[in-house]
Amino acid sequence: MTTLELLDRLVAFPTVSRDPNRALIEFVRHYLAARGVQAELFEAEAGRKANLFATVGPADIPGILLSGHTDVVPVDGQPWTTDPFRLTLDDGRAFGRGTTDMKGFLAAALRLVDHAAQATLRTPIHLAFSHDEETGCVGVRPMLASLAARGLQPRLAIVGEPTSMRIATGHKGKIGARATCCGVAAHSALAPRALNAIHLACDFVAAVRTRQDDLAREGARDPDYDVPYSTLHVGRIAGGTALNIVPDRCTIDFEIRNIAEDDSEAILGGLMDAAAAISDRNRRAFPQADIRIEVFNRYPGLATPPDAEVVRFVEGLVDEPETSKVAFGTEGGLFTEQLGVPVVVCGPGSMDQGHKADEFIALDQLEACDRMMERLLKRCL
Repeated sequence: MTTLELLDRLVAFPTVSRDPNRALIEFVRHYLAARGVQAELFEAEAGRKANLFATVGPADIPGILLSGHTDVVPVDGQPWTTDPFRLTLDDGRAFGRGTTDMKGFLAAALRLVDHAAQATLRTPIHLAFSHDEETGCVGVRPMLASLAARGLQPRLAIVGEPTSMRIATGHKGKIGARATCCGVAAHSALAPRALNAIHLACDFVAAVRTRQDDLAREGARDPDYDVPYSTLHVGRIAGGTALNIVPDRCTIDFEIRNIAEDDSEAILGGLMDAAAAISDRNRRAFPQADIRIEVFNRYPGLATPPDAEVVRFVEGLVDEPETSKVAFGTEGGLFTEQLGVPVVVCGPGSMDQGHKADEFIALDQLEACDRMMERLLKRCL
């Protein structure tokens, strides 16, 4: 099967993060088995979802790991002009959900296996396909923990997120958190006798904005990023049930995206201090006043040195050996953190086309990825 034929099969699986990915994983497992490659599955959600790990070649030698996620973002409410789960070709582009993020890379990796399984490899090639990357890189973690427990440490890893086939050596880390503001309810006619939780939330959001302004004005800098400093962002506020009720609860979902030079835990600690100060100030009149912060997701950034072996290795595989850093997060930092594996991000397509209606990948990007895989195979012989 060609890479395009494999992409057609993969796109047909509607692996939105909220839904199972098991059918796709079973397709991959059978595809590998037909080529003499045994895959190990790491099940989740009572078997509805699974990660997959497989090795082509000798199992006792550190190999080259190709990593990608199988889940995609929803299509709900997006004005698609084609069926998002049916590959459509037009004007040198392949349209469909996940074409660029990131089933194009998975298809190229599977095509590589078709050739690698027929060869005698001196250096093995590992595949690691995960679920639930789009919801905060949560799916891959149990697989990494299991691989780490058995001492598996690949020589290097390529995470195939869309970079237009350029080599990305870094991305920011992320903390996703929720602040729950607790006040005192009352009829709105008696609002001065109550504590409006939304007002507490406004004070906390102001603290977040102040910290963001500080980081933008005088924080550490990394010019390789489009936004060269750490950022804070409030993405969701929910509070109140009716206009004539003073709300006693309001939640704020916010995130921290930090460059390597900044400590995300220190930034979070500063926001926790601000929340405590707001609570203490209001407890003088309302003992129930409180702002509790709970982290619901975090993943580390990626900061691979530009002179690392993995960078030099992948420079020898791609058409244009340029390095950069990307604004979006990946599972790459987790591979380094849990397995001690040096990582770069390099894959076909552009994130400019991801996560939106009529997502597509240019066919010349798939061809460039195939060339990278062909060079990789030669290096592993």
